Amino acid sequence: MTVAPTDISPGVSAASEHPRRLAWLKELVLLPVIVLVLILGALLTPNFLTVNNLLNNVLVVSAVLGMVVIAESLILISGYFDLSLESVVGLAPAFAVWLVLPAVSGGLGLELPPLLAILLMFVLSVGVGLLNGFLISRLGLNAFIVTLAMLILLRGLVLGISGGRTFSGLPAEFLWLGSTYPLGIPVQVWILVIAFAIAAIFMRRHPVGRKIYAMGGNEDAAQAAGINTKRLTVGLFVAGALIAGFAGLMLTSRIASVTASQGDGMIFTVFAAAVIGGISLNGGKGSMVGALTGVLLLGLIQNVLTLTNVPSFWIDAIYGLIILAALTFGVVSGRLRGAFRLGNG
Repeated sequence: MTVAPTDISPGVSAASEHPRRLAWLKELVLLPVIVLVLILGALLTPNFLTVNNLLNNVLVVSAVLGMVVIAESLILISGYFDLSLESVVGLAPAFAVWLVLPAVSGGLGLELPPLLAILLMFVLSVGVGLLNGFLISRLGLNAFIVTLAMLILLRGLVLGISGGRTFSGLPAEFLWLGSTYPLGIPVQVWILVIAFAIAAIFMRRHPVGRKIYAMGGNEDAAQAAGINTKRLTVGLFVAGALIAGFAGLMLTSRIASVTASQGDGMIFTVFAAAVIGGISLNGGKGSMVGALTGVLLLGLIQNVLTLTNVPSFWIDAIYGLIILAALTFGVVSGRLRGAFRLGNG
């Protein structure tokens, strides 16, 4: 009687551990596609597969996108989404520069110290996140309508404070993130890698990360289990806005200016990177490692298309096709897995 349990338990244990051992493969499903794009890029243009291009063009350009993808992925996994992040990318640095520059250069005329202006920029970002989170979690308003309205509102504010002009001649404090190269590698690349590593560990290991997944999977069940979903929702929108504000500062540092249209249209690319990286628009699924591969894939595709002189509007069309293909693949694969389980059951 004691032999059977001893013989069966290892098999059951192995079966339960098998999906866990293979789970990480889902996060790297885009690696073969990335390798294929690298090969195609090398065949199409000799300048593609060079250290300078991959480091200073692909990775540096992808750094700002990657930060906003982290912010959006956190919110998507929780079961919500934030369209206004692209406007925060524009408004946050524009507001800081507006406080620093003299009136003759288009500023407000206060000429605040740059570091104080940057601090106030983050305070403004927190305010945007708090307002979004309050309207959605406390008042129960639709996230799409709220964040779309916020996107339009913030975009109007950027145009208002800038007068439709480009802020230039920025202090050195605003340029540090775009002109520093620790160990010969742009600091924005370091920020991208470290930020994704922290986000991945946080979502996988930290109790709050697990609560975010639980809320995204079933908010009512998470609330019944004792998770304060309203507070968590507000916190996520605040964190998203803060990260987007920092991404805006990174972009400003790289281009050494703030344009009136900074960040416009970015949210579509953000969603494309998140979706093809495996982040579910329904919440509760996806990983930061997968999101990173989505960012890298889009960065490589954009770079190849740019080097081969493909017009920018075709790049936007390709991103749209990528989103549709990723959504279709996710739905079809999910139904196939469900049918497979029913067949085995």
